Amino acid sequence: MMRRFAILAIVVVLCCGEAAFALNHHRATPPRLRVNTRRGRHLRRIYWNPVFRPSHDSLLRQNAEIDRLELPRIQDDDELDQLKASNDLVRIAENEQVRIDPRLDPDRRYCRPWTNHFVEDLGSAFYDEFGTSIQVNSAVRTVTVQKKLRRRNRNAAPAEGEIASSHLAGVTVDIQRRGLSKRELHWMQLYLLKLKALGLIEPEEERRQWVFHVMVSDRYDDWRDSVRMARDPAPSAGSEPVALTDQR
Repeated sequence: MMRRFAILAIVVVLCCGEAAFALNHHRATPPRLRVNTRRGRHLRRIYWNPVFRPSHDSLLRQNAEIDRLELPRIQDDDELDQLKASNDLVRIAENEQVRIDPRLDPDRRYCRPWTNHFVEDLGSAFYDEFGTSIQVNSAVRTVTVQKKLRRRNRNAAPAEGEIASSHLAGVTVDIQRRGLSKRELHWMQLYLLKLKALGLIEPEEERRQWVFHVMVSDRYDDWRDSVRMARDPAPSAGSEPVALTDQR
């Protein structure tokens, strides 16, 4: 009798163990899969602490400068072509100091002459410091292009009104921030901070696009000329652009 009871007890234990395994088997193996799945979907968080935080007031200042200069908001490709033909817009040159995002439409690799001078000087100073180039991700846009962009990206500035995108006047460029080292990023912020303090630019650090959005005033050229004259009272013909700020 005792032997039969012992055998029955062993059978009950084994059955219970199998039942427990059956109930928990789907919990025992999937955790590893779930962890792997999470890792596959995990997006690295990047701490964002901008010096030039985008704001409504900044957009108002950019548009106030455009109004002061009495510049048009370029409506379409026909108007864009007219401004190119008259040299009111100039092509941004690519070289070892300045590269352009290959995704940027060649027809929109243009800006106002003083904005182009800013790009040249920034590229030259950055290259002298780090031995590599800056990248321009965006320049002039038309109202037509901005409306299309806004349909895809609700964070884009409007195409009309008092806070319309300053790209529409050709005074603004977007300089890539993504991929900059901490030292390069800090250098860039100091460079722009000095020019902003002088009232020559209005910069923003965009979060989603990871660029420095920089609107440049035409006053930049007067300041640029004064700095060049102070450094070289009698510049030779064909002299190269100089780095206008010292970040070292």
